[in-house]
This record gives sequence, structure tokens and C-alpha cells, in this order.
Amino acid sequence: MKQFLRQQLERYPVRLQELDFFLSQEDITRDMERYRALTREHAEVSEVAGVFEQFRQRESALAQAREMLDDPEMADMAKDEITALEAEIPAFEDALQKLLLPKDPDDVRNTFLEIRAGTGGDESALFAGDLLRMYTRYAERQGWRCEIVSESEGEVGGFKEVVIRVVGNNVYGKLKFESGGHRVQRVPATETQGRIHTSACTVAALPEPDEAQAIEINPADLRIDTYRASGAGGQHINKTDSAVRITHIPTGIVAECQDDRSQHRNKAKALQVLAARIKEKDRSERAAKDAAMRKGLIGSGDRSDRIRTYNFPQGRLTDHRINLTLYKLQSVMEGDLDEVVEALLLARKAEQLEELELGLAAGRT
Repeated sequence: MKQFLRQQLERYPVRLQELDFFLSQEDITRDMERYRALTREHAEVSEVAGVFEQFRQRESALAQAREMLDDPEMADMAKDEITALEAEIPAFEDALQKLLLPKDPDDVRNTFLEIRAGTGGDESALFAGDLLRMYTRYAERQGWRCEIVSESEGEVGGFKEVVIRVVGNNVYGKLKFESGGHRVQRVPATETQGRIHTSACTVAALPEPDEAQAIEINPADLRIDTYRASGAGGQHINKTDSAVRITHIPTGIVAECQDDRSQHRNKAKALQVLAARIKEKDRSERAAKDAAMRKGLIGSGDRSDRIRTYNFPQGRLTDHRINLTLYKLQSVMEGDLDEVVEALLLARKAEQLEELELGLAAGRT
């Protein structure tokens, strides 16, 4: 184990004793906010300290087994024990590394996924429809539920823009690296001479805000418009002004919803999307500042970042951030995104470990 990780881990048993002392005080529940914060930290520190103790026990057992190699009568048993322990210890090291990495509290949240056609006209709108299918198929594989918030259909199919809400376990944690520019290279259905065209869409994954920690939006800063919804929905949806568009005047950010027949429910959902977009704007601005100070392998998630190319003639998907190339484009487009998502998560983990080591090194100087 790297020395900087061990030094970090050795703090946890000490901190656990401190937390045990604080929580044993008779008047601890007088300040319920502090009590909840301490119990939350106690649970996290206990987990790390417990795994670290198991790791140290195995390290000690390994050292003892190696000493037994000099005893002819114990050597064979010692070799078996050494083999077993040397296989176990790396798994504990990996688990401890993961526990030390900073957790994104938004990872567990539901997510608004926005897909917008970019350069390429009708072909871009068709590709936006393909991306929507890819993500909804992936969501099905994960056991998540998808619901359309708003949509604007393309002239020949697909979507100029579509926003869906994805509900389930750890949705944002797996979809957050999808934000950015997605480029497609293929022969469009509208192409008569068989030429390969390049077009693009942008994707944004926005965590659904926690209602308890929602940003405060001044009602005076909002312009709310109602309009007649378009698309599927039968006669009713075309005869009533149930769709809602909300504009946040200070930032110019717009959100709309036409999914429900109820104007009130559409307004509530549009406000959720608006809050998510405002929060994401703040987050991306902070990420851009952070990226200026470090290399940022995964990137800021800005829509202008070209993150991935889908090359249909070669059946190839390339994620440019981590130099990942897969020749299984057809299955990816059917929702088989696991290999891509896992590779991105591993790359982010490596980034975080490097940042942790650099941070500890800076603290020692």
C-alpha cells in the first residue's frame, strides 16, 4: 500500500475514538443538527476504520506466515497461508482506496437527461432519436424508469430536443459522464449518393435537485408562459394550454414541460428542470475553474466538449477523454453501455487518487 494512503487511513481509528467520546456525552441530543452530523460521520468513519483493521490483521498474519517459512515442519502450511493472504490483501487495498475517495452526494439522485440536435440538420435530429433510444434501453437494463418531460420532434423524425427524467438507483452516478458533444459518422437515410456525413448532438445529465436543499428562486425573476402542447396525446393535449415554459430572467435559462395534461403538474416539473439547470450552470463554472488548475481527464461536462464519436461504417465507438475504442457499436446503440460507463468511472477513480496524493503531498510541504 502506498505510504500516503496508509497515513490517511491511520487517522480513522483516532477520529473514531473522538466521535465515540462526543456521542457519549449526555447533552449531545440538545443540538439535533450536530448530533445528526456526528452520527453520519461516525457511520462513515466506522466503515473505513473497520476495513482498515481487517487489512492490518491480514498484513500481520502475512508477516507471521513468512517467518514460519524457516521452520521445516511449518513451511508447507505457511506457503498455503501466504498464497491465500497475498490473494486477499489487494482486494482490501482496493476497497480502502474506494472508501477514501470523495463521494459525490448527487450520485444517488434521479437525473434529467437532455439531448439536443446540433450540426447536421435532419440527420442530427435522427441521431438525437437514436441516442434517446440508447439511453432508455440502458435504463431498462439498470431497472430504471424513464419519463419524457418535453420534446420537439424533427422534420423527418427524431428530435430537435428531448428531455427525459430518469428515476432509479444511482442514476446520476452512472450518467454524469454523458454530458458533452456526441458526434456521429454515417450515411444518412436522406443521403442518395451513399456519402458519409458527420453530424452532432449535445447531451447534458443534470441531477434532480434535493427538495430539502433546493436553490431559492425569486418568483419575480421568472416569466411563465403557457402554450398548447404538440406531439402525442390525443385531442385533449391539442385543445388546452397545458404546456408550461419558464424563463429565469437573470440567467436566460429556460425550462418547459408538456408531458402531463395538468398545467400545475407541468409547472412543478418545469421548475424542477429549471432548478437543475441553474445548479448545473454553477457547477460547470466551478468545474471550468478547477480544470484550469489540473489536467481534468474526464473534463468539465460542458456541452462544447466533444466527448465521443459513433462511427457506423466501422462499427466503432470512441470515447476521446479516455482513449477508449470499442468495435461493438450496434450493441452499444441497443443500450449496452456498461463497458463505457465502467471505464469512465475507473478513469475518474484514478484521477481522484492522484488528486488525493497531490493534496496530501501539498499538506506535508
